[in-house]
Amino acid sequence: MPSIASFFWTGLILAILGWGGLGVLTNFTTPTLGPRWLFFFLFTLALSGTALPVVAFLNRRFQSNPPADGNVILRQAIWVGIYGSLVVWLQLGRVLNLAVGFFLAGGFVLIEVLLRLGERSRWKPKESSDG
Repeated sequence: MPSIASFFWTGLILAILGWGGLGVLTNFTTPTLGPRWLFFFLFTLALSGTALPVVAFLNRRFQSNPPADGNVILRQAIWVGIYGSLVVWLQLGRVLNLAVGFFLAGGFVLIEVLLRLGERSRWKPKESSDG
């Protein structure tokens, strides 16, 4: 499993680009169609970068079988960013409520559990060369 420090620096770069871009976007543009889509992209980037070290820490603290590699940790951080952007988008249309938020989060958790279950079925531990 990769170290948390490697995810920290990657997450810091993504978070700075995302939150800095959001600051520039909200202060210097008007909310037309192009900047609105750019807002969702930058917001996803910012949330994913912010969540990346946290997700790496949680995966190191609560290890699974097979252990989560860098791709799994990055995918889980991207899920956080997508969920946050989807919640903001639903709130813009005044569609979001507590039940929709919980069902959406449950759907993302279910997708991740099924992906991890598929990885577990293909995982074969390395043979020991002791014997």
